[in-house]
Amino acid sequence: MGVALRETHPSLLQELAAALEPQDIATLIYTSGTTGEPKGVMLTHANLISNVIDASERFVFTGVDISLSVLPLSHVFERTGMYVYIMYGMRVFYAESIEKVPENLKEVRPTVFIGVPRIFEKVFERARLKATQSGRINAMIFDWAIDVAKEFASLNEARQPIPIALAAKHGVADKIVFSKLRDFFGGNLRFCITGGAALPDEIYLIFTGAGISIMQGYGLTETSPVISSNNPSAVKAGTVGRPIRNVNVRIAEDGEIEVSGPGVMAGYYHKEQATKEAFTADGWFRTGDIGTVDSDGYLKITDRKKELFKTSGGKYIAPAHIEQMIVASRFVSQVVLVGNERKFPAALIVPNFEMLASYAQIKGLEIKTPAEYCTNPRILDLYERQIESHTIRTRPV
Repeated sequence: MGVALRETHPSLLQELAAALEPQDIATLIYTSGTTGEPKGVMLTHANLISNVIDASERFVFTGVDISLSVLPLSHVFERTGMYVYIMYGMRVFYAESIEKVPENLKEVRPTVFIGVPRIFEKVFERARLKATQSGRINAMIFDWAIDVAKEFASLNEARQPIPIALAAKHGVADKIVFSKLRDFFGGNLRFCITGGAALPDEIYLIFTGAGISIMQGYGLTETSPVISSNNPSAVKAGTVGRPIRNVNVRIAEDGEIEVSGPGVMAGYYHKEQATKEAFTADGWFRTGDIGTVDSDGYLKITDRKKELFKTSGGKYIAPAHIEQMIVASRFVSQVVLVGNERKFPAALIVPNFEMLASYAQIKGLEIKTPAEYCTNPRILDLYERQIESHTIRTRPV
């Protein structure tokens, strides 16, 4: 058995720390490669530490806070969250698995929770499915409560007074529905932070109206990652908040979001050309995202630059917003819009089969296999009405 390093070299840690400089590379995090070959993003100690300090000041963290970690630490979003927890001396628990997250939330009862939007969508889908499976009356009560939550949150968002009748409805809905949604997270939550993808406006309004504070932020691996974020005292639906301290944002002529600041990467590992192409002539990082900044300084992401496509008629279409509207349907699990060089766009939909099973049971439809669901005229009609109601919004489903 070898002798422990701390015994043979008791000052090794101090020596290694003393030899480091802020601009030394701290980590390589590879991008997902969804738009090409994966690239190793070189992040320095200065990149990471500056981002942790500047991003965390938007929130109030304390040593008594508790968090449940559910995302992999290879994800820069979770990595930064972990650095924040360490900096503030918070207690951190790790989820046993994705399947056990609901059980772990009740055990840990976190005060702070970080997750990608799909986690919050899944929570809502599970709550809705449970209500649907409990019978038609419970499903109607759940849908009524959700409408109340959205109306309540929308008025608060617009800083408009809450009518007495709505306040009364909200009080009832809180007791029979919203309290159960909060209990899913352990009942002790102060706020949630989400990023990594777009949070549907509907999910934001539902959670906010149900008394769960949820903040959306924006960033990339190349920016360490946080560029902007909402915070509990300044939230605007449909945006990713204002840029954090020391981060500058500008919109290029073609709508692309460009960024400068201490969190911007040192470059891509062994990819000089890719690094050069990632920056403008004056040194700003090209995010590849299209967006706008409103009069209050809030950043809104509208699409990915490379995902824009043009129909055969010459019309440019930004698919992200349309996809977000369609996936808001409880019967849709995933959706992607296609149509490049075609006469018109089309949506490829992955159904939510659990919801379809409950729908078929309520409607008395004898459907058993996924193939039968995808060809049944009643189900096809359901999806036509769902897509119309969530995009054109001309009639109820």
